[in-house]
Amino acid sequence: MLNKDNISNLIDNYINENNLFIVEITISADNDIEIIIDSFNTVTLDNCTKISRIIDQNVDREMFDYSLTVSSSGLDMPLKILKQYQKYIDKEVSIVFKTGKKIVAKLLSASEERIEIEYTSKVKIEGQKKSQPITVKESFLLNEIKSTKPFINFK
Repeated sequence: MLNKDNISNLIDNYINENNLFIVEITISADNDIEIIIDSFNTVTLDNCTKISRIIDQNVDREMFDYSLTVSSSGLDMPLKILKQYQKYIDKEVSIVFKTGKKIVAKLLSASEERIEIEYTSKVKIEGQKKSQPITVKESFLLNEIKSTKPFINFK
């Protein structure tokens, strides 16, 4: 039987030697294996191909009749694990809260339980006609957040 731990163990050496990390391994009831990897640097097509080969060489396709997809975590995919959050420290992220509120902010820190962000907000100051921008630092529990994605600024 195919399971995540077996797949993870097969590719663990390659992952570590190439400064990669596993974001997610899913195996469907039909043995469709999907592996998503990431890195603090870059993930190349060669990385994905080599991981695929390692699995193909060590898992009997006749016995398990599986399909395999190995890909990198794309910029449109939500952050799922702490290492991904750490990768985006000092970079802008787009956060959607479970309440529906959305913020684009600079990620200052991340732990297993919470993140700290900084963003600019316009506030009406008494005695002034126009709202003034202020820098806001806030901390949120991860369980308050629906999704966090890298923010791509095209300016």
